Amino acid sequence: MSNLDAAVAIISIAQHASPIESGHIEELSAHRTKSSSFTIRILLRLESILLIYGVRSILLVVLHHFYPRMSIPSHNRRNKPTESVIDYTDMRTKVKRIAVLTSGGDAPGMNACVRAVVRDGLAAGLDVYGVRRGYAGLINNEFIEMDSRSVGGIIRQGGTILMTARAPEFCDEAGRHKAIENLAAWEIDGVVVIGGDGSLHGAVDLDAAGVKVIGVPASIDNDIGGTDMAIGVDTALNTILDAMDKIKDTATAHQRSFLIEVMGRRHGYLALNAGVAGGAEMIILPSQPIDLSAIEKEVNAAFKRGKPHFIVVVAEGAEIDGKTATYALADVIGKTEYGVRVTVLGHVQRGGSPSAYDRILGTRFGAAAVEMLLDGKTGLMTAMRGGEIVGIPISEAVSQPPRLHPDILRLAEPLSM
Repeated sequence: MSNLDAAVAIISIAQHASPIESGHIEELSAHRTKSSSFTIRILLRLESILLIYGVRSILLVVLHHFYPRMSIPSHNRRNKPTESVIDYTDMRTKVKRIAVLTSGGDAPGMNACVRAVVRDGLAAGLDVYGVRRGYAGLINNEFIEMDSRSVGGIIRQGGTILMTARAPEFCDEAGRHKAIENLAAWEIDGVVVIGGDGSLHGAVDLDAAGVKVIGVPASIDNDIGGTDMAIGVDTALNTILDAMDKIKDTATAHQRSFLIEVMGRRHGYLALNAGVAGGAEMIILPSQPIDLSAIEKEVNAAFKRGKPHFIVVVAEGAEIDGKTATYALADVIGKTEYGVRVTVLGHVQRGGSPSAYDRILGTRFGAAAVEMLLDGKTGLMTAMRGGEIVGIPISEAVSQPPRLHPDILRLAEPLSM
């Protein structure tokens, strides 16, 4: 008689047992062979339809006799473990404790991502720790245990509750070694890094050192390769548009030119999309050739065509002779009879309550990062591609130059007439 036949026979006898008040099944030690896993699942199916504890106890004796090292797989991997921990290593890599940090420039929606990492991690039965002040906090041992209430109400807040800081010392081997020592001391099994290009380069270093890490793109410049969108972009874009609409009102009232400088150190996503969406007359992007005399002529021609204003959106990374283009342009346009005013939006673009899009994107990215760690994956970045969340190598993301959509580039000139 096979082990399974014997077990089924004993269950048949046990069906006549007297009812006993129900209780918990004791945990069995791990055993993951394919054949025994098949047998245990059949037995668990039988066990689930029996209503008396006496039968459950007999079934347990059978299991323990024939498979003394077998563990019972979890019915629900997302239930937080109780005192009797169910071993679910058949299905997922064993991850018990994770950490999350935000690094580099803040972006609206970071808190939504932190919230998702914490709550999705807790739902999977993990211990979740936050690291204050990014990589600097890793080096300085600024770990805090997170619970569900730690992230209550933060989805609507801009900035990041974990704070952020530049950490040049992490670029040195000694700084990285200290950070990795602290992670080991806290028994961290995986790290979620939320941030921009520099933060993701740091995640590559952690992965190379053997730390399991998942990156999440968060940068209002949308300057990270491999993903259609990063956390914070949508909110920043709408902040710029709101400012542009107000500036256009006063520009029209005075029939005047305005230069509006927006963020975008090396990538002109915000300038291009805000310029098109806000109806700017001219858009100046990084690495774009700038003919100052042609611009002066265009401003004069526009007013002669009856334009009541002339709005120029300039990416902060645009340069003329190695200097920021904004004030060189202001000198030239200021020579026209219509005059010019300069508005540098600056850090107002970073703050504010995140848009619905950024709240949802941050939540999806955070949950996906936890799932990747649970699946034993590392060295990946969450990415939005065609509306779907996928994982791509972080090294690929930081090595790919971001691209501006050619259709939007093509539309910029004719729509400004």
